[in-house]
Amino acid sequence: MVQQVLINNDDYYVPDANQLVTEDDTPVDNFASEKQQRLLVGSLYSSLQQQTFLAAANVGIYHTDGQPAIVPDIFLSLDVQVPENWWEKQNRCYMVWRFGKPPEVVLEIVSNKEGDELGKKLQIYEHMRASYYIVYDPNQQLGEQVLRVYELRGRRYFETSENWLEQVGLGVTLWESTFEDRQDTWLRWCYQDGTVLLTGDERAEQERQRAEQAEQRIQLLADRLRAMGVDPDTL
Repeated sequence: MVQQVLINNDDYYVPDANQLVTEDDTPVDNFASEKQQRLLVGSLYSSLQQQTFLAAANVGIYHTDGQPAIVPDIFLSLDVQVPENWWEKQNRCYMVWRFGKPPEVVLEIVSNKEGDELGKKLQIYEHMRASYYIVYDPNQQLGEQVLRVYELRGRRYFETSENWLEQVGLGVTLWESTFEDRQDTWLRWCYQDGTVLLTGDERAEQERQRAEQAEQRIQLLADRLRAMGVDPDTL
């Protein structure tokens, strides 16, 4: 049992963070999962700059006193942010009692049959009351479905065919294209119209193309003026 401490001289107890394992240096399991995690987290921070949220990969969530942390591949929690001093023991991972709520979205990427994503992990996230639980199974280790979305209704998860997460204002979609020079099918966040959230590199490339197109339009206009006997450099 985790040691408890009294705070604020009242009857509200929280576990002592000094007794918790906030990191154990366990490495990411494979290249594909690491890249997929980076795509999901990076596109959120690149595209939702006007919103307050916390998204992370492979960071532990402490949800119940006396129970070990669970470490989702990705989580998204709205209207919270990492405390200023994130090196303090109590700020190094997501403790539900400190943030005041569980994350809205937890996501697991299946790489083998040992993770028990549809069993124990589902039960933990359901008990934790995360609004959505997403299981991405690119190699179909758990069955024919590549993508499963569970929505919390009351106290239980129900699988839904809807990939739009109404409570967070985002959706998920499968995207066949290239990310960091790797052609594959990727899981992406998307808006309601299906447009994916861009990474920083994608946003920079989009701006580069817009600038190039603008330069081409200017050059075309200059050529037309010259054809009319007008020197555009004198205008």
